[in-house]
Amino acid sequence: MTPQPDPTPFPLDHLAERARASGNGEASALVLRSEVLTHNALRERVALFAGWLSREVPQKGARIASWAAKGELTCLLPLAAARAGLIHVPINPLLKRAQVAHILADSGAVMLIATPSRLKSLEEGDAPPDCAQLEEGQALEAAWDAGVAVGPSAADPHEVCAILYTSGSTGRPKGVVLSHANLWLGAVSVAHYLKLASDDVTLAVLPLSFDYGQNQLLSTWYAGGSVVPLDFLFPRDVAKACAKHQITTLAAVPPLWVQLTEIDWTREASSPLRRLTNSGGALTTDLVTDLQGIFASADLYPMYGLTEAFRSTYLEPALVDSHPTSMGTAIPFAEILVVNDEGVIADAGEEGELVHCGPLVAQGYWQDKTRTAERFKPAPQGSRYGGTAVWSGDRVKRDANGLLYFVGRRDAMIKSAGNRISPQEIEDAARATGMVAEAVALGIPDTRLGHAVHLVVRPNGKTVEEARLPKALLKELPNFMQPQEIHWKDTLPLNPNGKIDRTALYRELTEGQKMEGRS
Repeated sequence: MTPQPDPTPFPLDHLAERARASGNGEASALVLRSEVLTHNALRERVALFAGWLSREVPQKGARIASWAAKGELTCLLPLAAARAGLIHVPINPLLKRAQVAHILADSGAVMLIATPSRLKSLEEGDAPPDCAQLEEGQALEAAWDAGVAVGPSAADPHEVCAILYTSGSTGRPKGVVLSHANLWLGAVSVAHYLKLASDDVTLAVLPLSFDYGQNQLLSTWYAGGSVVPLDFLFPRDVAKACAKHQITTLAAVPPLWVQLTEIDWTREASSPLRRLTNSGGALTTDLVTDLQGIFASADLYPMYGLTEAFRSTYLEPALVDSHPTSMGTAIPFAEILVVNDEGVIADAGEEGELVHCGPLVAQGYWQDKTRTAERFKPAPQGSRYGGTAVWSGDRVKRDANGLLYFVGRRDAMIKSAGNRISPQEIEDAARATGMVAEAVALGIPDTRLGHAVHLVVRPNGKTVEEARLPKALLKELPNFMQPQEIHWKDTLPLNPNGKIDRTALYRELTEGQKMEGRS
């Protein structure tokens, strides 16, 4: 039997201390554009940054937001804020001022550290009145100049240390509240089942504001390895970085994997890779075949997760060929149950809702008791962990061998290019232009994106120049939320309750897609 990892949680900032005890302190930990930080240097800078934060924001539990590309700030802040007793709120750098203003107000952030251009994009009133706004370089320089280092924290591992904002199927982004234990055990779990080692080099291409992206840092540092943050413009930039840094671990979402299989990979770029990991959508059989052809020596790990419980399942690489559509089994520290419509644990082959129990379950949604109660509910009878569980809303089946298979989503979430998109955010932005009276955003199946955003609108009773709407949305929504197509209609179908019939619109668009031969 494979030994299980240590289930004891520690304060998150202790990740910066692990290499010191193992004698791995002079090995590379973080490869930045201008310098390479060893694990000893990482530990020293986390201590200095935490010391400066403690002086600037003495109130324990205060929220510190970051809004910047991958770099020293965004990589150090998760550990430094935790050491200072603060709560880190990482903001996706692709978001624009309206979304950022909501996150700042909702979290009650008292400090925002961002790049100069992002700070300039904010308008008066976008940040709370007591929220200090600092440029990224200014904050880091002040921390190093202050020279006040603080040692490892003695925080209770069950204290909150991060809020990650994620879109729901309705409404604005909601903050998922995470404890030190959530993030520490997530790092331990992933490092264990991916078999990460101190000589591993992870290319961090995913946004650090996502749980999947942030874990690239945490799990690699837990194992004593090195992280190379990369913001890329073209898929070939990823391949070049793999060759330059001899990358061993690469994580991505299906649309990016599709792009990466369409470029030429040199042996220098592909051969060092030991593992590929996927989440944010299922891999197709054809894509699996392509990946195995290009990265013949790498293990492929399909995974399933949700921000409310970080990660739930993974499929052993040895089972990918024989069970290519399976979600696999529970990761370490997760208990995954399938609960049928009667509320009891389903039999093999019976469809039910995926329910995640155990210490990886988040603490709920920030200051949102209503939505917390909808998703975070008591674990079903028969759970070995008990307590609070995440009821995912996803329908799955478990076969006789214990492997899980995805059936479908219960909510209306759009998943496009690995991003979870709230239809309501797009609809609100469209109506706010004054050009449309009604709007419906739908995710239509797309071979490259997973789902493409389609927007169906009814004009506001005026003569509308249709070309103006896309231009207006470009100003208000990030690129990944932009509709691929906008459909103008004089009337929208209604269901018996008098509400817009989204199902009928979805059926109309998908049937039209088939007729055009684009499915």
